[in-house]
Amino acid sequence: MTCVSRVERQGASRSQRRSELTAATPAWRLVLRALPWAVRSQLSRQDLLLHGAAVTFYAAIAGVPMLMLAVRLATLVVGEERLRYLATTLEAALPRGTGAGAVARTVIEQAASTSWFVALFAAFAASLYGEGLRRAYGSLDRVTESRTGWRGRIAVLPVLAAAPLLLLAVLGITPLLATLFSEGRPAATALGVYVALNVDWIAVSVPLAWSFRVVAPDPPSWRLAIVGGFTTGAFISGFLQGFTLFLWLPIDLGAPFGGNQAVGGWTAVLLWVWLLHLVALLGYVATQQAGRLLATRREIAGLELAT
Repeated sequence: MTCVSRVERQGASRSQRRSELTAATPAWRLVLRALPWAVRSQLSRQDLLLHGAAVTFYAAIAGVPMLMLAVRLATLVVGEERLRYLATTLEAALPRGTGAGAVARTVIEQAASTSWFVALFAAFAASLYGEGLRRAYGSLDRVTESRTGWRGRIAVLPVLAAAPLLLLAVLGITPLLATLFSEGRPAATALGVYVALNVDWIAVSVPLAWSFRVVAPDPPSWRLAIVGGFTTGAFISGFLQGFTLFLWLPIDLGAPFGGNQAVGGWTAVLLWVWLLHLVALLGYVATQQAGRLLATRREIAGLELAT
């Protein structure tokens, strides 16, 4: 009996010390420790690759109209001539071997002079992206609702309204990037990549945080959405720099398609867009799971205080 009592007391003592350590540990540390397991558990019941492909399909439809609308609205802020100049510097900042810079400049110049009637139809097509995101978020959270498409389209409209400012933030650094990259010095190139990385990070994270909080049918809190959006945006910004590096590589994109460079180029773009959406959806799942872990931690803390 004495030995049993001693073992029980030691077990109770260890349990009490474990509870004290858990209570003394900051909540965010506990969440970070449990988050990988929680995300893996959530995704084990989902096909993340398929969800990423579905959102990429919506992006393929809405991407160009979204860019056209953003460019046309940006002309109201800086004027058409200034925007054409920024399109030229963007071409100079991008790798020339693949022709990506020429394509980007052409699209921007055409969008800058398009009619407002066409821009109105572009807004309707661009809103499809919000529908794709909401459907993907709802599927990952297993949320069922009515009028999902229209809810997603309406929720993304403020992002479309802010898109011109975000676009101008990205285009505004292209003169500096073109100058730095043209020098050919490693230090100048590294500085250009660093500047682009940070500007892209902000330009991507703001709409991401909005989508986590407003577009998603079962959104996290604003604080979690902002933290999750900017954390996910950091990874996406890094992937964007990786895509730029990919364009510098001497790869024949048309080789798998019978030498057709246009088909190879668009296929490569869609591949990278798919990868970016995988990162975005993974960030959304991590944000949601972090919120649930924090809520569980608060419940446990409340029960400990009550007892």
